[in-house]
Amino acid sequence: MIIEQRIRKKLEAGFSPVHLDVKNESYMHSVPEGSESHFKVTIVSNDFDGQRLIARHRSVNQTLAEELKNDIHALAIHTYTEQEWRALNGQAPVSPPCHGGTLSDH
Repeated sequence: MIIEQRIRKKLEAGFSPVHLDVKNESYMHSVPEGSESHFKVTIVSNDFDGQRLIARHRSVNQTLAEELKNDIHALAIHTYTEQEWRALNGQAPVSPPCHGGTLSDH
């Protein structure tokens, strides 16, 4: 939970989110039990108002640059404004299942 907590802390500090969900989805992949390598982040922030999707994702990637360089193998990013989040009824897309792989692939 160390990496997950670091992600949460950095995103809270960087975006003052209205809603933040950080999920460790490593268990869905062919990695050792207890791994923290695959994450899904759903973040709703007023900071995203007027920003294109690519700018939002870049800002999340910049905020988590150290973790992406050293710890995270995969990061699914879902960014929304409050209005967009309400239009989705507070539901982010469900992550697809892993399409195979072995421990040696990671």
